[in-house]
Order: sequence, then structure tokens, then C-alpha cells
Amino acid sequence: MSSAVKETHFEFPGQIDFYKGKVRDVYIFEDQLAVVASDRISAFDVVLPRAIPYKGQVLNQIAAKFLEATSDLVPNWVSIVPHPQVTIGKKCVPFKVEMVIRGYLAGHAAREYNAGKRVLCGVPLPEGLKENDKLPKPIITPTTKASEGHDADISKEEILAKGIVSEADYTILEKYTQALFERGSQIAREKGLILVDTKYEFGKFGDKILLIDEIHTPDSSRYFYEEGYEALQDAGLPQKQLSKEFVRQWLIKHGFQGKEGQTVPEMPDEFVKEVSERYIELYEKITGDHFVKDESVDLEKEIETAILKHI
Repeated sequence: MSSAVKETHFEFPGQIDFYKGKVRDVYIFEDQLAVVASDRISAFDVVLPRAIPYKGQVLNQIAAKFLEATSDLVPNWVSIVPHPQVTIGKKCVPFKVEMVIRGYLAGHAAREYNAGKRVLCGVPLPEGLKENDKLPKPIITPTTKASEGHDADISKEEILAKGIVSEADYTILEKYTQALFERGSQIAREKGLILVDTKYEFGKFGDKILLIDEIHTPDSSRYFYEEGYEALQDAGLPQKQLSKEFVRQWLIKHGFQGKEGQTVPEMPDEFVKEVSERYIELYEKITGDHFVKDESVDLEKEIETAILKHI
């Protein structure tokens, strides 16, 4: 099993703060951030004990590719990607919502629908849908951005009523979200995939709204294979998908859904290897590029050097 970067503990000149997210280590400077995509993996808002080799590289490189591919639609925070697991960019003030957009009834939305709900984040859903059906049109189902613990579903009306985002800014977030999803879906189709659902995060740099964080990665998005989609739906069978939903399903099978009192099951080496391979598969499938593993002897030292060179 190749080595994996579970966490970093650097100290840089000019660094004013540090934030450890679920999967990222964020080094904060006066007007910029250096973000390390670690090999941690989370599910149900819980960081799992085992790190996944190459996962950080996969996420960082997919995000870099798609941030570049959508920069004509939406300005983003990236200044430079100096290492396969590092992105350096503008320090934005994040909006306290994540813009989730769904083209299909899958994952959390399907679980809510199957539990009897017909309104999700203020958006009505038609009767008669089954899991993984295409929705009449893509819907935006925002969540609150929790600093710790679980994110929670929230409607546009609640966001505006509580003053979490101004109406003027929210209109822009909606427009950007729809444009990004349309472009992401188009790119996916060209590779024989369906972009099922995804999330986007935005922030302000001065008074300008920028796209921040990663986009169209297996941590932020769900993909189905286009080939065979209709046949599997007609037969009522699960879709073949490229996302980390299979990790969630493995956890559910082993009695864990992030609920109070539940213990995270230990992932065996074989499953860790499978997760790593699935991430690499998505990279190659969605980008069309061959994945070149970073086989550095001292990954952490190379990451530190790359940041030092560019801050």
C-alpha cells in the first residue's frame, strides 16, 4: 500500500492562521490561502480513520482542471497549483451555504423522497419518481455550511429571511450554480458519464463573488455511467456510479451512518485499495487523462517546499 498524507503540520513565514477541514489542511495568510488536499476521506460528515492513497492528488488535479474549464463562466479563487496536492489562491470570505444542485433523484434526495418527503429545501418534487430517475429539471437544494458537525438542508426562502445571503448575491449564486452544472454535465456527457448532482461553494474577495473549493470531484459530485443507464432504471437495478456513495453504502452495511452512538467500522487494506482505485478510475474517466501517481519518497517535504516557493 502506497503512503498517504493524512495530515500536515507546517509553519510558514507570514502565516496568520491554520484550519483543518474534513479533508483539507488550509494555511492562511494575509490575502491568500495555501490548501493541501490530504488523503483523508469523510462520509456522513465524519472523517474516517484510514487515509486513501492518491485521493488528495485525484481531488486536487480534477478540481484544478475543472476550475480552469469553467473560468470563462465564473471567476474562481485559484492563483497557482504548485504541487499535485496543493492549490494556492485568493483568501475569500465564504458564504455560509453550499449550493447543491441535482439533476437526478439520488443519494440524500432519494433517501428523503423514499421517507415520504415531497418538498426538499423548499422545492416540490413530483409523485411517482423512483431512485435515480432524472428530475424534470435540475433543482437547487442548498445546505448550511456547518463549521463542525452536520450540514443541514435549508430553503432559499430561509436563507433570505435569516439574512445568511443577500437577495442580490443569492441571485448571482443561483445563476453561477446553474451555469456550472450545465457545463459540468456537458463535459461529463462527452466522457460517457452523467453528472447526477454536485455542490459548489462561493466566497467574496472584496465585493466580487468567486467560486471557491473544489468542483466536479468524486467528493463533491456523483456520476453515473451513461451507457446502460436506461436499462438499469427500467429493470429497477442500482446504477453503476463513480462517486464516494459506494463508501457510504459500505459504511451503512457495516452499521454506520454518522448517528450518535455508532462506531466507525475499520476499513481493511483491501477496501482502502479499492477506494483508491475507484478514485483513480473517476479521474481517468472524467478527465480523459492518464493518472500519473505521485510516487515521491517524502510527500510531506515536497508539499512544504512547493508552498514555501509560492507564498
